[in-house]
Amino acid sequence: MGIVHIVDYGVGNLFSVARAVEKVGGEPRLTSNVREICAADRLILPGVGAFRDGMMGLAKSGLDDAITKFAEANKPLLGICLGMQMLATQSCEFGDHEGLDLIPGKVVAIPSEGLAGAQRKVPFVGWSELIPKRSEGFVDTALASIGQEDSVYLVHSYHFMPDDPNHLLATYDYDGMKITAAVARGNVIGFQFHPEKSAKTGLDILRHFLSS
Repeated sequence: MGIVHIVDYGVGNLFSVARAVEKVGGEPRLTSNVREICAADRLILPGVGAFRDGMMGLAKSGLDDAITKFAEANKPLLGICLGMQMLATQSCEFGDHEGLDLIPGKVVAIPSEGLAGAQRKVPFVGWSELIPKRSEGFVDTALASIGQEDSVYLVHSYHFMPDDPNHLLATYDYDGMKITAAVARGNVIGFQFHPEKSAKTGLDILRHFLSS
């Protein structure tokens, strides 16, 4: 699998992602160096917290442009949690904020009102099964290792709504509403869930990304 660069911008679960990469046979390298990011073979953009803070962390050191250049070179890029949301065009979390625009779409709040007016608990915290958006399931996608009834771990209050429904890879069901769990556009992939916290299922997904 070789070296896997992980973007270090002062926000996120860097070390748990790095440990997961090691567990599946990769060699993680944390970096905030623009040249390293542009020259990398495979890149992971992790993150937790608020969208605005994440984008400010990237822009402060020019990492936003470096990530865009990396993606334009058609090399595999994976965004995890906040890292996935920052792949979007825009987020409405605490105001309107511009994202990397690598997968056109907007990050919006999970509605707090569920079926029949019942209140949803937000943020969503817990394990859920992934629902494929495509009729052929997850064949030939980054989630090809997912089996029936496999679950992943999520914790979030906002979710990514891609402009093009073909960029929606997976959802999960939250009180009758389909919430975005994964998006993909060419070489750019985003997971709202945490593969590094999703036990064997998550490690299998990460292994597939690193070896594909």
